Amino acid sequence: MTTETLVPFDEVLERYDPAMGLEVHVELNTNTKMFCGCPATFGGEPNTQVCPTCLGLPGSMPVVNAKAVESAIRIGLALNGSIAEWCRFARKNYFYPDMPKNFQTSQYDEPIVYDGYLDVEVEGETFRVEIERAHMEEDTGKTTHIGGATGRIHGADYSLVDYNRAGIPLIEIVTRPILGAGEKAPLVAKAYVAALREILLGLGVSDVRMDQGSMRCDVNLSLSPKGSGELGTRTETKNVNSLRSVERAVRFEMSRHAGILDAGEAIFQETRHFHEDTGTTSAGRPKSDADDYRYFPEPDLVPVAPSREWVEELRGTLPEPPAEKRARLQAEWGYSDLEMRDVWAAGAMVLIEETVAAGASAQAARKWWMAELSRAANDRGVELAEVGVTPVQVAEVQKLVDAKTLTDKLARQVFEGLVAGEGTVAEIIDARGLAVVSDDGALGAAVDDAIAAQPAVAEKIRGGNQAAAGALIGAVMKATGGKADAKRVRELILEKLA
Repeated sequence: MTTETLVPFDEVLERYDPAMGLEVHVELNTNTKMFCGCPATFGGEPNTQVCPTCLGLPGSMPVVNAKAVESAIRIGLALNGSIAEWCRFARKNYFYPDMPKNFQTSQYDEPIVYDGYLDVEVEGETFRVEIERAHMEEDTGKTTHIGGATGRIHGADYSLVDYNRAGIPLIEIVTRPILGAGEKAPLVAKAYVAALREILLGLGVSDVRMDQGSMRCDVNLSLSPKGSGELGTRTETKNVNSLRSVERAVRFEMSRHAGILDAGEAIFQETRHFHEDTGTTSAGRPKSDADDYRYFPEPDLVPVAPSREWVEELRGTLPEPPAEKRARLQAEWGYSDLEMRDVWAAGAMVLIEETVAAGASAQAARKWWMAELSRAANDRGVELAEVGVTPVQVAEVQKLVDAKTLTDKLARQVFEGLVAGEGTVAEIIDARGLAVVSDDGALGAAVDDAIAAQPAVAEKIRGGNQAAAGALIGAVMKATGGKADAKRVRELILEKLA
């Protein structure tokens, strides 16, 4: 493997214009698969959720999942798209071990959704991302490569295939080339996927768990000479599975492309693998064009022709648009523009909304998610939603703080335990001995010790200088490991020294 030269990001923008295309695959949360009655659930024992249809056995016949079609229409409407009056499925032919039929049932030249758009805001600037199409298809199975150092097929001793995922309903949402983003290109890509995720969550059509693969993004990237207005040769980084990684993949590929072009060499059109641990990409396989897949209409499925009445009925089921929802929640929560922008950029809005719904105040929810838990997510290199703490748990901890069972300092230790997977909130408090000491007997003894150790401070308090009590409070807190009720400690000190 040759070492690639990476150009510093700022220098890339001096000589090149980036163009991006984002393809987002979303697994729909239907009860059954796209063309058969097998369960579409995550995490079953390998090859237990399969049947002759999704295994592609001879004589089996597919039937379209009506709920998946409904979800596709609602997604298209939410993305400001047009809904086809007539569309059909096609066979996308290619061989790979996780494709039991050796073709994927998809849509090619007649998608169910076309000509949509999504506006995203990045650092106060609005970018319109045009959506070329959204089409229905089925997912592939999952291949696990055993042995070797990379988890890839190269160097593996053998491979295992699980077909449970084969046939799961997918919607693939494809943008037109995103131009003019310049230095903000990585942030625009991240913001688009985040906004799309927010819409899909609101629609209730998918759990969009990027860590489980139910939402994944293919990042197409090319560079062209600055101001040329041309499109360069693109690479496609496959199956990027977090918002942070979408940004990193765009940034890395821009630097890598620039290094190749600066050397007078040509970009090779190929797929790339993204490596979460290093933030880099590596070569996959040559990228096929549409002609190479030998698409042809699926002969075993009838066309899909949603009536205009049904489409308008589904339009009436759409939830509140995300921009309107953000404005409403900002007013309800009392956040400043900057606070709300930070919450949105961190991907914390839904988490805070669910935390508030579980009983915490909006300010407390923001404090924990944007400070303590954001630090934990950054330390682990994961998205905030994947840090290992739920909104219900955040609300539970805050209720204990409100009840003075925990101090903020002790609450931070509870969150540390939750992130580390040490158990429930109650189990962590019990195991770590974190409950606040509020018993007057125990506190009184600690106060007496503090007064005895600092007689000069005690005399100041007796003389009317109540501010000096802070030194004794600090001593008591230290003696109790931060578990004392500071307010009650102050009261006891003043009572004893009155």
